[in-house]
Amino acid sequence: MALPANVTTGTWTLDNSHSEIAFTVRHAGISKVRGQFKDAAATLDLTDDVAGSTVSARIQTASFDSGDANRDGHVRGEDFFDVENFPEISFVSSSLVPKGDAYELQGELTIKGVSLPIALDTEFNGVAVDPFGQTRAGVSAVTTISRKEFGLTWNAMLEAGGVLISDKVAVNLELAFIAPAA
Repeated sequence: MALPANVTTGTWTLDNSHSEIAFTVRHAGISKVRGQFKDAAATLDLTDDVAGSTVSARIQTASFDSGDANRDGHVRGEDFFDVENFPEISFVSSSLVPKGDAYELQGELTIKGVSLPIALDTEFNGVAVDPFGQTRAGVSAVTTISRKEFGLTWNAMLEAGGVLISDKVAVNLELAFIAPAA
């Protein structure tokens, strides 16, 4: 699949201030907790053939933010991300497979020293030139991961049965990339 005419090849960089790396996890089986990572760096290396393009990203685990200081401190600690020993989450793509009007981005996600393959359902949202002359591209992607597979195993049993935090974590990415300088 070829690039649209208004998209240039080269290394596009993540605009962290206009992007969101978010998650949702079920809590106590009755509600959902949402949050995001606020500090990330990523590149999108676009080639003439979109399928040959690659993505790499590094997310700072200390930037975890669910809006609750107590929970955030616990999740940043040894029970979960252990940010002192594992300061980054990384992703490196291995393939970008066209799926109709969308793509499946496949790659390796590393959390807490555990690297596993994942696939993200990905949509290209278009290109625009902002008022400052920068060309931007928007990308949305979603996937679900098992936190336990990445060594994030802390949990607590509920009195009525079940666990406090679900294993499945929904990941939702809304990303803005800035084109390489001409």
